[in-house]
Amino acid sequence: MSLYSLAKPLFFRLDAERAHKLSIAALKALPPKAPPAFDPVLASDVAGLRFPSPVGLAAGYDKDAEVYRQLLGLGWGSVEVGTITPRPQPGNPKPRSFRLVEDRAAINRFGFNSCGQPDALPRLQGRDRAAGLLGINIGANKDSGDRIADYSAGIASMGPSADYLTVNISSPNTPGLRQLQDEGALRELLARIREARAPGGPPVFLKVAPDQGEEEPRQIVRAAIDHGIDALIVGNTTVSRPPLRSPHAGETGGLSGAPLKPLALHTLRRFRAETGGALPLIGVGGIASAKDAWERIRAGACLVQVYTAMIYEGPTLGRRIAHGLADRLKREGMTSIAQAVG
Repeated sequence: MSLYSLAKPLFFRLDAERAHKLSIAALKALPPKAPPAFDPVLASDVAGLRFPSPVGLAAGYDKDAEVYRQLLGLGWGSVEVGTITPRPQPGNPKPRSFRLVEDRAAINRFGFNSCGQPDALPRLQGRDRAAGLLGINIGANKDSGDRIADYSAGIASMGPSADYLTVNISSPNTPGLRQLQDEGALRELLARIREARAPGGPPVFLKVAPDQGEEEPRQIVRAAIDHGIDALIVGNTTVSRPPLRSPHAGETGGLSGAPLKPLALHTLRRFRAETGGALPLIGVGGIASAKDAWERIRAGACLVQVYTAMIYEGPTLGRRIAHGLADRLKREGMTSIAQAVG
């Protein structure tokens, strides 16, 4: 029996946000250890980075970059911290996070609660880069008079500490944020980001929503390619509501977990059709097993990210999915994860 299976009943007796904070405190008490040695068949090169495993932890868990070293030691191929905003902000009123246990899902309306980039930077500067790949997910403050300037500032301030940066314009919980996916606003944003990028700085990924109109994937892909974006993360939580059994089904916010899987897979396939493989894609949403990850990779994702399933399966889930993917690759007679993409 795993340590998490023993602790899970305690976590699930608490409300979701208190359990989240308790889990962060528990990980902080653990000494960081070296990442495990992954099967070489899992290694891949994406955006100039060598990922030892395609299974990463998505942003949203380690919001303020407090336990990324411990998480890397537990077997995630990469860890993305954040979303971190330029200035501290409390986020939306509580309660704002809900477990939908009957659906193996979650709904949140956090609203980029963040201690701010100046608070996180000391924990990121001078880190041991041999300890694993770290992505830093940046956002805009809710009350900002110029959200595009917030992203430019985040690129400049967080870039030196990141292996890659993620520009998050996909959260449904900051009013008006997803409007930055509209073609005109997106092109202005990406042009300003390009100006803010330092020569030789880290690659920049763009995180987009799974809720896409008919023309949006084409517009987003063209703008991303035109402005030198290195990869797209597809996607985030959804504002749609498939049939749900939980009594929390009516809560507002972004839905994640198992019910998101069909939409996330469909949206990934739409983006793959638009890119034709010319731009790396990272699949997110409803991934809970090696089978789910394999399906996303076959649909065109070079990498995958997990979060909500970790609530139900524990923090070593990334390593277990990686093992399953390595076995699948060998059964298929493949010698690298890249051979399976698309």
